[in-house]
Amino acid sequence: MPRQAADRPLLAVLRGERRDPPPVWLMRQAGRYLPEYRALRSEKGGFLELCYDPVAAAEVTLQPIRRFGFDGAILFSDILVIPHALGQKLWFETGEGPRLAPPLIDGDLDGLKADRSKLDPIYQTVRRVVADLPPHTTMLGFAGSPWTVATYMVAGQGTKDQNPARRLAYRESFAFQRLIDAIVAATVTYLVGQIDAGVEAVQLFDSWAGSLAPDEFLRWVVAPNRAIVEQLRERRPGVPIIGFPKGIGEKLPVYARETGVDALGIDETIDPVWANEALPANLPVQGNLDPLCLLAGGEGLGNAVSRIRAAFSKRPHIFNLGHGILPDTPIVHVEQLLAKVRA
Repeated sequence: MPRQAADRPLLAVLRGERRDPPPVWLMRQAGRYLPEYRALRSEKGGFLELCYDPVAAAEVTLQPIRRFGFDGAILFSDILVIPHALGQKLWFETGEGPRLAPPLIDGDLDGLKADRSKLDPIYQTVRRVVADLPPHTTMLGFAGSPWTVATYMVAGQGTKDQNPARRLAYRESFAFQRLIDAIVAATVTYLVGQIDAGVEAVQLFDSWAGSLAPDEFLRWVVAPNRAIVEQLRERRPGVPIIGFPKGIGEKLPVYARETGVDALGIDETIDPVWANEALPANLPVQGNLDPLCLLAGGEGLGNAVSRIRAAFSKRPHIFNLGHGILPDTPIVHVEQLLAKVRA
């Protein structure tokens, strides 16, 4: 159900308006740096259990909104719920990260039994969050981009250089294309479900987009993201889509132009002055403070915020990190950041 009309600065920027000061939210803003999150996590158990518990996941999503008043609330979930819904077993090893079984070393999904009902609790989470959001706060949904999701599905876990997926894409490109196509279809359905539950904009996370050679980048990053954008525009027109292809450097203009995303998230390695000059005029951008700078705080944090704001002062800009907030980030530094951005 659509929320009542209100001025939501983040949503306005995603639709092409400039706002001063810029709206702000932080990737992984709901998580381990917050004592209220750690308390709930210890009560509920594992990470995956939190993701699939609508009451708990909604509470986690809302915690940073209550504490900091961010302009966007990002759904608390994980990109690997898509492989789980497609039939892989999913669990998290303490201190080691996610595991998926069986690893799809041949790219073949035929032996898996898909169960899209695994995603229903996440839609329930969205509905719960939307019911409790302040009027000015934009509800953000997300999914992993197909390439990044595929790297986990093929290897069964995160890998240093995405070697198993890269080799499969070279060796068995038709099989890998089938896997990518299945992820695209599932992702579109998943994001439509989030939108129907109340999400107002979505972000596509491509954490490993920077690991591919140029032609492979066009085939496995640009083309699948373009397909998602086109299908979402057809099925749910008017919902802004943020693309976040981490680590692609000088390929950013190509990604922006060829995928057709409504806004572009940029990581901390990108010079914001260069990005402002190289990217399409008036394209909304999001970013790109180094998470380590936020962790360090102090004068360096203030100077970095000023540089980023100045670089993007002439275009629609959402202030954010260049990647997720680090777990040991002091809360006082987040407060310093917000005071500086909103000054």
